[in-house]
Amino acid sequence: MTDMHDVRFGAAATVGAAGTALGNEARGGIAGGRPGDIVDAVETARTGQAAGAVTAVSRPELLSRGRDELWQAVDARDELTAARGVFDLLDSGLAAEDILLEVIAPVQQKVGTEWAAGRITVAQEHAATAIHDRVIAAMAHRATPKRPESDGTGRPDRATVTVACVEGEWHALPARILAETLRLRGHTVDFLGAQVPTPHLIAHLHRTAPDVVALSSSLPTRLPTAHAAITAIQATGIPVIAGGAAFAPDGRYARLLGADAWAAGAREAAEVLGRGLRRPHPDAARPAVDDLPHLSDQEYTMVSRGKRQLVKNTLAGLERRLPAMRSYGEAERERTAEDVAHIVDFLAAALYTDDARLFTGFLDWTGDILEARGVPARVLLPGLELLRQELKDFPRALDFLEQGGAALHGRNPRPTAPGPGAVA
Repeated sequence: MTDMHDVRFGAAATVGAAGTALGNEARGGIAGGRPGDIVDAVETARTGQAAGAVTAVSRPELLSRGRDELWQAVDARDELTAARGVFDLLDSGLAAEDILLEVIAPVQQKVGTEWAAGRITVAQEHAATAIHDRVIAAMAHRATPKRPESDGTGRPDRATVTVACVEGEWHALPARILAETLRLRGHTVDFLGAQVPTPHLIAHLHRTAPDVVALSSSLPTRLPTAHAAITAIQATGIPVIAGGAAFAPDGRYARLLGADAWAAGAREAAEVLGRGLRRPHPDAARPAVDDLPHLSDQEYTMVSRGKRQLVKNTLAGLERRLPAMRSYGEAERERTAEDVAHIVDFLAAALYTDDARLFTGFLDWTGDILEARGVPARVLLPGLELLRQELKDFPRALDFLEQGGAALHGRNPRPTAPGPGAVA
């Protein structure tokens, strides 16, 4: 299982699928260097136009050329060339926000598409993500934020925003691009990065008291954790903007989980801030079952808590059904166990939201990923059948598993190349 990229919350968001080992998004830089090192190197090596020069090339052409050149640089794992190209775009007169959202984000989406189609490796995908992360950091040393404007009351039209990834969410690039976009628009941004445990986030909010929290999640399997974070943040009297691929392209899971707002991208998030958000009353805290009454059947709880045994029993059943598995080495068994675990995780998330589309979309997309690598999607069917046997006393789980099997049976046997993040 590895990462898959889509443009959500202003950047490349990620969704996992079965097939290989789930990798965490590469973060950090080369040999522990600082973003300023890139700035110094690029300024020394630059041969382009002077800062602020006017170019005769049209904006669409600049953006298109910038995407092409950035892709070539990250595909070659050439960080210096990638940074130099981005700085040249700044010198051409393009706004830093446009470079973030119309050059870097689409190239990161292409990285995910190329991985999904089997044309680049997990390591290459992580290298490209790391380059983008460091280039964005370097841009922050060059791009000047807008001065906040008055809202007509004499107060500056600016908010203090804490941007954080949900606990367990390692894919920080979408949140990073959001944070930089808001900073460029004059907001005060406190970027906390990947995988922020909810108790630590709440303690931080008590110390800093921001106007808004922007909460990012890329994997739908993090939705239960996102729900807990949303309600805990609101209990402090701070509103929450939710964003990222986990919340679905139309934001339906953000609404389901009670977020104060949802934003499809960084510009949309800025618009939400511009309209203002009402602060929730601290006494409005509520248990999850109040938002999601279907949780009272305990199916989500039983499946999520029983995951380890479900995976163990399913693997044993697969060995009985598929004799070839008995000759698997340790690495092959581990990958198979991970694949089964991801199926259980997505089933649990679907039970939490009571939305079969979350599960069937994951299986269908996973089938595309497998078939792009020459593995038929039907290899997933025995595992689903064994899970049906294990969960025979859980009506909603059985229904979702049956819908998942039907989605795999009804697939086009010759799918197009998988896209970045077709889940949900």
